[in-house]
Amino acid sequence: MADQVIWLNSALCPATHAGIDPADRGFTLGDGIFETLRIAGGAPRHVALHLARLRQGAAALGLTVPLTDTQFQTAISTLLTANALSDATLRITLTRGTGPRGLLPPANSNPTLLITTAPFIAAAPEISAVICQTTRRNEFSPLSRIKSLNYLDSIIARREAAARGAEDAILLNTKGDAAEASAANLFVLQGATWTTPPVADGALPGILRARLLARNLAREMRITPQNLLTAACVCLGNTLSLRMLTMLDGKQISTDPTAAQALRTVLESPDT
Repeated sequence: MADQVIWLNSALCPATHAGIDPADRGFTLGDGIFETLRIAGGAPRHVALHLARLRQGAAALGLTVPLTDTQFQTAISTLLTANALSDATLRITLTRGTGPRGLLPPANSNPTLLITTAPFIAAAPEISAVICQTTRRNEFSPLSRIKSLNYLDSIIARREAAARGAEDAILLNTKGDAAEASAANLFVLQGATWTTPPVADGALPGILRARLLARNLAREMRITPQNLLTAACVCLGNTLSLRMLTMLDGKQISTDPTAAQALRTVLESPDT
């Protein structure tokens, strides 16, 4: 980290010299959003989809996005070159900026934009999980559709999973249906059809999820905990990985490596 360069607001900056104002609302209140991108061969994958989702989240929260898409791509390219990275994970973090004490945002805010990179580390192709008992996904909250800086529910779920000897947790919504994992969408093979929970059930509108739906490789469907136990295959996927679920609540479940690989091929494809 000592030698890493970041992008802060409008320019490159050594990570060791970066400063975030203590009154930044992203730090004090989680008032912001983020996007995580996969960098392969020196190029960001599906950057247009990520930037579109960033702008949708910003609009929902009334945040100002300080760069155009072209300026974002220039900043990303400049940062990757500075860090000599061709295979990486890149994160864009956008906050409302500084503000006085209290919840109501200032009338005129000056956003903070931070872009950071890290070497890409491939996840294992298989994973274990539990059905989370300590928190639930609120499908009625607008935040269920936004990649906000508040990930405390996911942190609670992941801590529970670790305490129960698993790697991840499946969050149910307020009705008791499966919504998503702590940081991934659910893909459930029922018969010959890959299904995924609807956004209305609390699923984050993920980039991989959107691409699979657009290509008619998956369809939205209500998914119950029992569906997870009886499905032909269950995968947890996001823009960085597609992992096949092998154990749920300590029980072996059905797997289909060939079917999972078909989804993984879409994940690894550079097309939109």
